[in-house]
Amino acid sequence: MFSEISEATIPPLVDAFYARVRVHPRLGPVFDAAIAGDGWPAHLAKMYAFWSSVMLTSGRYKGNPVAVHAAVSGLTPDLFPDWLALFEATAQALFVPALAARFVTKARNIAESLRLALFFRPDRPWPGDLRRAG
Repeated sequence: MFSEISEATIPPLVDAFYARVRVHPRLGPVFDAAIAGDGWPAHLAKMYAFWSSVMLTSGRYKGNPVAVHAAVSGLTPDLFPDWLALFEATAQALFVPALAARFVTKARNIAESLRLALFFRPDRPWPGDLRRAG
């Protein structure tokens, strides 16, 4: 179990999380369609940079998550809780509780922000807040 967040401990989290995503019955097909063929190594490298930027403020990630996710076919708001459940379980399996909780808090905030940016419409009810533990 990791007792620090570092450039060395982020890749095992990302790799383990996406291994779970790829076999998930609802998330796997969406990700496989969006990350075709040999695109997985590049995606994982981008996610290492993303989580490095989020957790270590490294500034390594350069990108626009909203634009990228807006182009993903099959992405729906109801997939976000599944994504979070897998991410939380992975973080809790790999990091000591206090550090897993830091990852979980960041992931919940990111998920809710992304879900709002992609799917919120003022004329429709909003189905809860992902930032709260479920």
